[in-house]
Amino acid sequence: MGKKVKKEVEPPPKDVFDPLTIESKEVATVVLLLNSPEEEILAKACEAIYKFALKGEENKVTLLELGAVEPLTKLLTYEDKIVRRNATMIFGILASNNDVKKLLRELDVMNSVIARLAPEEEVIIHEFASLCLANMSTEYTSKVQILDHGGLEPLIRLLSSSDPDVKKNSIECIYNLVQDFQCRATLQELNAIPSILELLKSEYPIIQLLALKTLGVITNEKESRAMLRDSQGMDHLIKILEAKELNDLHIEALSVIANCLEDTDTMVLIQQTGGLKKLLAFAENSTVPDIQKNAAKAITKAAYDPENRKLFHEQEVEKCLVDLLGSENDGTKIAASQAISAMCENSSSKEYFNHQGIPQLVQLLKSDNEEVREAAALALANLTTCNPANANAAAEADGIDPLIYILSSKRDGAIANAATVLTNMAMQEGLRGSMQSHGVMHALLSPLRNANVVVQSKAALAVAATACDMEARTELRNSGGLEPLVELLHSKNDEVRRHASWAVQVCAGDELAATELCRLGALDILEEISLSVSRKNKFSELAYNKLLNNHLPLKYSQTGYLSSSNIISDGFYDCGRINPGTKLWPLKDLCLQEPNDRRAVLLINSKPSDVSPPPSTEDKCSDTGYGRTISSSSSLRRASKEKTSAGFGSPTEDKSEPASGRSTALSKSTIKEKGVRKSRGKKEEERLKEEEEVTAAPKWAGEGNLDKEWYPPPDPDFCVYVYEVTKSILPITNIKEQIEALAKYVAEKMGGKISKEKLQDFSWELHISELKFQLKSNVIPIGQIKKGTFYHRALLFKALADKVGIGCSLVRGEYGRAWNEVKLMNESQKGGIWGLSPPEVYIVDLMCHPGGLMKLKSKEADLYRFL
Repeated sequence: MGKKVKKEVEPPPKDVFDPLTIESKEVATVVLLLNSPEEEILAKACEAIYKFALKGEENKVTLLELGAVEPLTKLLTYEDKIVRRNATMIFGILASNNDVKKLLRELDVMNSVIARLAPEEEVIIHEFASLCLANMSTEYTSKVQILDHGGLEPLIRLLSSSDPDVKKNSIECIYNLVQDFQCRATLQELNAIPSILELLKSEYPIIQLLALKTLGVITNEKESRAMLRDSQGMDHLIKILEAKELNDLHIEALSVIANCLEDTDTMVLIQQTGGLKKLLAFAENSTVPDIQKNAAKAITKAAYDPENRKLFHEQEVEKCLVDLLGSENDGTKIAASQAISAMCENSSSKEYFNHQGIPQLVQLLKSDNEEVREAAALALANLTTCNPANANAAAEADGIDPLIYILSSKRDGAIANAATVLTNMAMQEGLRGSMQSHGVMHALLSPLRNANVVVQSKAALAVAATACDMEARTELRNSGGLEPLVELLHSKNDEVRRHASWAVQVCAGDELAATELCRLGALDILEEISLSVSRKNKFSELAYNKLLNNHLPLKYSQTGYLSSSNIISDGFYDCGRINPGTKLWPLKDLCLQEPNDRRAVLLINSKPSDVSPPPSTEDKCSDTGYGRTISSSSSLRRASKEKTSAGFGSPTEDKSEPASGRSTALSKSTIKEKGVRKSRGKKEEERLKEEEEVTAAPKWAGEGNLDKEWYPPPDPDFCVYVYEVTKSILPITNIKEQIEALAKYVAEKMGGKISKEKLQDFSWELHISELKFQLKSNVIPIGQIKKGTFYHRALLFKALADKVGIGCSLVRGEYGRAWNEVKLMNESQKGGIWGLSPPEVYIVDLMCHPGGLMKLKSKEADLYRFL
C-alpha cells in the first residue's frame, strides 16, 4: 500500500457569501430583516417578532411605528409554510390593536387572511387566522369585507375542527358578524345552525357561551327559529337548563328560548315535551335573579302571540309571575311586570290578576326605583284597560295616590303609563270623585306641558276622561290647565292633536271653561285646523262645534245655522255672514263704531237697563241714542197697561207685573213728545222735567264713563215681547198652535203681513237706516225694529221661541232670506209602526201668511226660502 496523502479542502467560490451568524437585540433590526429574500431569515425574524408582540400592547404599537405591518402582509401568501405560518401568527396577535386594524383594512389583506382558512393549511394557521378575523370583525367595515370575500363559509366549516381554539375563534368571529342583518341572512343560507348546536356539547364553557350568544342573536329571525326547532335545538337548550353544573349558561339559554317561544309551533312543541312546565318551574324555583329575570323575559316575548298566551294560562303562568313580583331584585320585578302586561291580552289572565297581582303592582308603584314604577304602571295600564273591575281593584288597593305622584316622575314612560291608568279609572263615575279629591287635575298640568308627545297625548286623554264633572272642569280652569291644553292643539302629532281636541270638547261643556278656552284662542286654532285637510279630525270638529255652541254669534255668522238646542241668550248678536278665518268683532267694539253703510248688527238683550228712574215716574222714553238711558221695567209695566193688544195679556193683571200691549219705549219721536206735553197740566210737565233730569245723566254702552263696566244696549221693547209671549203662548197646550200664535205675534211686531206682490215695496231698508242714524250705531236692538224682513223676523221668532221653550232652528239663506224650521208629529201617521212616526220638518211663514207651516222642500217652502 502506498502512503496516504491528506486531501486538501477546496476554498469556496469567490462569488459566494460566507454564512454569518447575527445576534440582534433591537427590534428595528429584525423588522428590516422582513425584506430579506432568505426563507430561513424570514422565518426566524417572524418568530422573533411574534414573541415580541405577545409581551403587550406597547410592543404592538412599536411594531406599527417601525413599519412592520406592510412587509408582514406580503408574507401571508409566502410559499414557505413556516414563513406563512409565523406571519399569520403575528397578525393573530397584532389585530387586537385598533390602529393595526385600521391599517389592515386600508391594505386590504382580508382576502389573504381568509385564504389561510383553507383545509390544506395547518391547524395552527387556522387558529391564528380565525383569531385575526375575530379581532377584525368587531368593526362594521371589516364585517363587510369578510362577508364580501366569502369568509363566513370557511368559518362555519371550522366549527367542526378538532382544535378547541379554532372552534372558539371561529364562533367568536361568527357572533360578531351576525350582529349585521345581511350576515344573519347568509348564515341561514349556509345552514350553520346544526354546527352551532354541536358546540353546545363542547367541554369548554367559553365555546358553549359564545354558541348560545350567537343563537340568541340569529333566533330573532323567524327562519332561524324554525331551523333551530327542526334541528332539535330546544332539547339541547332544555338540557342545559336541567344541568345544575351549567348554571353559568342558564341566562343565555333562557334568552334563546325566549326568542323561540315567539313561534306558536315551538310553543306547542315545548309544551308537548314537558319543557314548558320545566321552564316555569325553573323560573319560579331558581334563586338566581338574572335567571328569574330572563325567564320572565322569555314569557313576555312568547306572550305576544295569542295562542301562546292561551297555553301559558293553561300552565298557570300567572301564579309564577305574581311570585316573581315579590322578588328582592328590581330587574326581576321589572321583567315580571312586563310579562303581566303581555299576558293581559288574555281575558282569563286579566281576571286572575284582579284577585292576585294588582295589590302587588300597586306596592311597586311606591318603589324607589323609577324603572320598577314604570313597569308596574305599564302592567296596571294594560290590566285596567276596558276592565272596570280591575280599575276598581287598583283604586281599592290605594293606587290613586302613587299614580298621581308618578305624574311628576322624571321618566316619560312612567308618566304616560300612570296617566293611562288614571284615564281607565276615570271611566268609573265613582272613582272620578275620589281622583278629584286627590288633586288629579292639578297633577295633570305638568304632563300637559311635557315635551314628549306620548306623554302629551296620554295626559290630554286623561283630562278628557276626568273632566266629565263640573267640579273637575272648575279645578282644571282654576289651576290654569286650559292654557297648556290649548297649546297642544298646535301639535304636529296627530294623536296629541286628537286627544287635545277631545279634552277641549269635554271642557267646553262648562260655560265658564268654554269662555276661557275661547279667550285663549282655542276657537281660532280649531277653526284653522278645520280648514286643513291633513290636520283636522273628528274630535277637532266636535270641539270646534262645541265651542261654537258656546259662542252662538260666531256660529251663526260662520255656519248660518242655529239648531233647536242652540238657545239664544242675552248678548247674542247677528252681524251677517262672515267667511271662515275672518275675525268676528266683539259686541263692544261694534257698539263703539260709528254708523256706516254696512249691514246692521241685530242684538238680542232682554236684560233691563242697569240705571232706572225713580219708581214714581211714569213710563216715557228719553232720547233714544246710546247716550241716554231707557225707562225702568216698572215704567214698562205701566206703559203696557195703558195700551192693549188683542189676544195677548190681561188688563186685570196686578200692577207689579207687565200687562199687554206694545211698549212705547224708544218708539216716539222727540217732536211727538213735545206735542203731548203741551196738552198736559203743569204737574205733568214738572214730572216730565224731573224724569228728563234723571234719565239724561247716565250713558249707554260705549258713551259712558270708560272706567265703568260696559253693558250691551238694553232693549225694553224686547223685554215686553218676552213677557207678553210668556203670558199668552205658554198656556196653549198644543205645540202647533203655540208656533202659529208666536209667528203671528212676530209678524205683527215687525210690520204685519206682507203679500208676495208687495215684498218689493216693503221699505224696511229705510227704517233700518233711520234707526242706525237715530241710535248713532250699527247695533240695533231687535225690539226697536218695527219693519222687518225675513231675517229680522226669523231671528226674533227664534229668540222668543227659546224664551218660551218652543224648539226651532234658525237658518240663514241667500239675499237677506232666513227662516225657522220646526219639527212636528204628523197627526195622520200617529199609531203607525211601534205607535210612533218620525216628526216632519216645517218652515214657519212669518211674512206672507204668518203662522202658516210649510213642509220642508215643498214648492211653497222653496219659494219662501229662495228668490
